[in-house]
Amino acid sequence: MKRILLMGLSAMSVALLVCAVETTEQAAKELKPDRNMERAAHDLAQNLPEMHLSRMPFDEHVATNAVKMYIDMLDFEHCYFLTSDIAGFEKEGTNIAAEVADGNLDFAYHVFNVFLDRVSNRVAYVNQLISGKFDLTKDETYLWKRKDAPWSKDQAEWDDLWRKRIKNQFVAKKVSDALGTNTTDAIEKAENGNEAPTHSESADAKMKPEEGIRKGYERFYTVLKDNDAQWVAERYLNAFTMCYDPHTAYMAPESQEDFEISMNLSLVGIGALLGPEDGAAKVERLIPGGPAERDGRLKPGDKIVAVGQGDEPLVDILHLPLNKAVKMIRGKKDTKVVLKYIPATDPSGASTKSISLIRDEVKIEESAAKGDVREITTKGGSKFTFGVITLPEFYADMRQGKKADTEPRFCSRDCAKILADLKKQDVEGIILDLRSNGGGSLSEAINVAALFLPPGPVVLVKDQQRIQALTEEGSKVSYAGPLIVLVNRFSASASEIVAAALQDYGRAIVIGDSKTHGKGTVQSLTPLSPTRKALGSLKVTTASFYRITGGTTQIKGVVPDIVIPSTVDALDVGEDSLQHALQCPPIGPVQFAREDKYSAILPKLRIDSESRRATDSKFAVLNDLIQRLKKQQQSKEITLKFDDRLKLAKDEQALQKLLDENDPTKEQKDNGAKAGTPDQARTDPHATDQAATAKDKPKDAKKKTGDLVLNETLNILADWVGSSESKATSTAKTDPGHI
Repeated sequence: MKRILLMGLSAMSVALLVCAVETTEQAAKELKPDRNMERAAHDLAQNLPEMHLSRMPFDEHVATNAVKMYIDMLDFEHCYFLTSDIAGFEKEGTNIAAEVADGNLDFAYHVFNVFLDRVSNRVAYVNQLISGKFDLTKDETYLWKRKDAPWSKDQAEWDDLWRKRIKNQFVAKKVSDALGTNTTDAIEKAENGNEAPTHSESADAKMKPEEGIRKGYERFYTVLKDNDAQWVAERYLNAFTMCYDPHTAYMAPESQEDFEISMNLSLVGIGALLGPEDGAAKVERLIPGGPAERDGRLKPGDKIVAVGQGDEPLVDILHLPLNKAVKMIRGKKDTKVVLKYIPATDPSGASTKSISLIRDEVKIEESAAKGDVREITTKGGSKFTFGVITLPEFYADMRQGKKADTEPRFCSRDCAKILADLKKQDVEGIILDLRSNGGGSLSEAINVAALFLPPGPVVLVKDQQRIQALTEEGSKVSYAGPLIVLVNRFSASASEIVAAALQDYGRAIVIGDSKTHGKGTVQSLTPLSPTRKALGSLKVTTASFYRITGGTTQIKGVVPDIVIPSTVDALDVGEDSLQHALQCPPIGPVQFAREDKYSAILPKLRIDSESRRATDSKFAVLNDLIQRLKKQQQSKEITLKFDDRLKLAKDEQALQKLLDENDPTKEQKDNGAKAGTPDQARTDPHATDQAATAKDKPKDAKKKTGDLVLNETLNILADWVGSSESKATSTAKTDPGHI
């Protein structure tokens, strides 16, 4: 099926577009669904409403949203399609739900082929623009935040948009050249003593701005033409699944295989979970112990836009299918991969960075729970000894190919051993650090919570049929003293279950960012057909978590009792930033015995912490960073004047340096790099060289100051332990609890 819209085009553009039609006509004929894809579409339309928690019907309401999402997937910056294209798609897509249910995917290929034609037209126009000259002294701006911008209504508006778009890229490259950074982040390399730029980085740096822009768009068009019919169908069907919620997805057989590989922590690569966003591979989270996490420069929210193998030239991966991008990043152990990415702190894309990483197997031991002993002396001269348990994820059975007689690893068992060791060292309070813990085993989350709680319900799970209270029946509490749970916006799922349960029981004070991630749903991976693997599978949301009070962590997350400002709060991070995030209304509470160990002292702890941070110069710097980031995130336009842009780039460079210097997880990474040493009396339940007795603590154990948030949390714990209220024993009572 071939339907090309030519409304509102000048004679020159018509000629360009006709040429584009001729070059893509063969591709259009080739991109047709096979019988498996047609059957997959039919089965998805039938099964999704039955399997999904919401039971939302597969109707025209879903289809209308899906068409919009599919168009946005292709043209996420609203710069390729024209208003006439969108009007035509909307007119033609009036019976899409029924078509998909019949296995008809013609609309998907029609839209994609029109997109190919528009891209071909714009590549030719870029070549024309880049051959001329730009006035870099003219005071004008470019609207870079274009997700909700209207499409161009005519040729003049389209051309002017692209003039500014290409000028924006040209100015960015000229500024990079002026700063001597280009995409290599050379300043950071020089300061940190890292390796010299690779051939791929050097080639990118030496390329003239005009040549780099031209080749970038030509590569982009080549990548699009190379996509196969399955890629188009999979993306189209995912537009439907994501209208149910952002974690529900259709997986073709190849994508399912990649998903299963990504769930194996022994994967060789950079140690990052990636997801598609704006045509790039967005870093969802870093796997503890992986090369990227150990390196520390790549952050969640960064968008990878190009990949280089060793010393080979960088290759753009914009619009490349995620599974293909992942395969380019993944590779053999001890080989080098170069990543070009847009930092999460600069969503305008005006600046990019490049780093090289050596692929490695994820270090399982670095993903395991670890314990530290901390000493703190207050301004009043009081001395305290505290324990810190860092839990990067809720793991279960971490043998991963070890000998059969090796003891399986469970985070709850490891935490229990750490707790036993910390109690031998007479710690007066404990901090459970769940920052950036993305979740893991539900049963292990319950078991970890049970180390601090009496027998009772920990979490409620609601599916289509029932609401079930998941309870730990153990009778022995491993630790009953003062407890703080430390979280951030990257603490998700199982982390939120544990933090919420300990908060609802009144057992622990929760401290951290303004709230946690907000993922309170459960996904299951189910084949579309039990007999035909070629149809692929559905990863579908089948249940949701609830707090024992009846409230939900979905979207809302867990709100800490004491909030410590964070730069992450200035970024679009969390379930509430995802389109079509599932809404979970509250349910009834269950009975539980609330301990309420800290409510009386909490207001004073909060006030004292705020007063302390108000006079701390490091927190003053952090607060300034937060305000600057918020202002940057709210800005929708960027200057195209070279002098102003150069100043802006220098400010961004200084901001990034401050962010790196004030990274609250820096000390955690530094300690991780020294695993196996008795740093701060590190307690690892399976370490062969464990030195976890009080006499082995290094003299400078209390001098570490790299983690602002942890240090302030230690101060809060000291205030709590030193108060008279902490010594009082509250009488447990049966209470449904309240959020």
